[in-house]
Amino acid sequence: MTIKLTTWLQNDCTLGRLSFIDFQCFTLELPWIDNLTNISCIPAGMYRVTKYESPSKGSVLLLHDVPNRTYVEIHSGNYTSQIDGCILVGDGIKYLNNDTIPDVTNSKKTLRKLLDLVPKETFIEIIRK
Repeated sequence: MTIKLTTWLQNDCTLGRLSFIDFQCFTLELPWIDNLTNISCIPAGMYRVTKYESPSKGSVLLLHDVPNRTYVEIHSGNYTSQIDGCILVGDGIKYLNNDTIPDVTNSKKTLRKLLDLVPKETFIEIIRK
C-alpha cells in the first residue's frame, strides 16, 4: 500500500493531505524554492519510505532518493521554523504561534498513529495540486 500526499503550494508554506489506508492527516512543508536543501518542499514524485530512528527526531519515516537531497523525513513539529526541508504531520491546521503562516496541530500523536500503521518499508506518492 502506498502513502498518498496531495500538496498545495502557498507563498509561505506548502500544505498537504496525507492518506494511508483509512488514516488521514494534514502536512506542512516549506514553500517551493527550487528543491534547495533545507529550505524547499519536496518535489512531486514517488519515493521509497522506511521507518528510521533519527538521531535528533526519534522515530520517523525517511524518504529515499529525493533528487539532490538526503535525510528527508516525515517527523513531528508544529511550525515551519521546525522544518529543514522535511514534512511535518498533524491532525489539523491552525495558527498557533502568532505569525501569518499556518501550523499543524497534535503532531507527535499524529506521527505515532502513522508510524503504527505503516510497514517497515513502503512508498509515498507526492502529488501537487
